[in-house]
Amino acid sequence: MTGGNNWPMSVRIAAIVEGHGEVEALPLLLRRIAAVEAPEMAVDILQPIRQPRDSLLKLGELEKWVRKAVNLMEGTGAIVVVLDSERDCPAQLGPSLDRRIRAACTEHRTLVALAHREFECWFLAAARSLAGVRGLPQDLQRPDDPESVQGAKEWIIRRRGSYSPTVDQPKLTALFDLDEAMSAPSFRRFYRRFADLLAQLRDADGAGHPA
Repeated sequence: MTGGNNWPMSVRIAAIVEGHGEVEALPLLLRRIAAVEAPEMAVDILQPIRQPRDSLLKLGELEKWVRKAVNLMEGTGAIVVVLDSERDCPAQLGPSLDRRIRAACTEHRTLVALAHREFECWFLAAARSLAGVRGLPQDLQRPDDPESVQGAKEWIIRRRGSYSPTVDQPKLTALFDLDEAMSAPSFRRFYRRFADLLAQLRDADGAGHPA
């Protein structure tokens, strides 16, 4: 890694996810955001750790996998946890998980993000940008309130006939318009927090501070 103003600097992101589709989809999304918000940085996204959501919510389990992620880190970097909120209140679950991950990881910056209901709601928010791709109809329109849709996967299936998280989630993640997806508050919050995290890593490196 090069410090100060000698670019590019390199950072590592260790991620924890709940779904098989997110194992490939989340690194794609993080790289897309980094390319927009921090093009001068070399962002290395490590293979995400996947554990079932119910397991990660148990006290001690999230902490165990955060420590596992820390062991994979070398140099400057951060831990990013992305889960679906499902029927839980994001305003309650998010801060609770944030406190737990911060307690388990003191040597790296951390970010916990909840996709309101499910990750696929972000596709619904950017539905117009996905019209005509991956078997979706040419006249595809976003629902009035994407994050109020219960069953975003089913919403996609009704419009294209099928949906496989392991196959389609990464493909749609590579294609959906990031600006359109900002209409989903949870995506907007995630995008801005990850952009802020990259800025903090850059600034800490430039100042010679440990991450």
